[in-house]
Amino acid sequence: EAQVQESGGGSVQAGTSLRLSCVVSGYTVCTHDVSWYRLGSGREFVAGREFLSEIDNDGNTKYADSVKGRFTISRNNTNNTVYLQMNNLKPENTAMYYCKTDPRPPPYLSRDDGLNPCWSKHEYPHWGHGTQVTVSS
Repeated sequence: EAQVQESGGGSVQAGTSLRLSCVVSGYTVCTHDVSWYRLGSGREFVAGREFLSEIDNDGNTKYADSVKGRFTISRNNTNNTVYLQMNNLKPENTAMYYCKTDPRPPPYLSRDDGLNPCWSKHEYPHWGHGTQVTVSS
């Protein structure tokens, strides 16, 4: 079973930087896209989480407008780690930061019912437990 583990959070001053790490293990058939989300204090997880950035296995990236130019996502497929470099942090960036994986099937793997072929190999999306980032002014 896949596992996702975030690290790198902490308490920092506004204007400084942090680099979060997300180590992924357990996908043996499918590749995986990795996304970063954050959830502010007191907010409900499903409705309140905020998409930040995404990277696929080939290194193609997407960013939310709120973090473009300040956050950079990257990945090292050798050590199965995805990074989120966060620069010029602001107090409003204080949140729990989560990593999520979405498995992507290889070309030879398919199914006719519209569901992700990775599920037939028991490879599913996974969320990590999060890492807390606190930014003080």
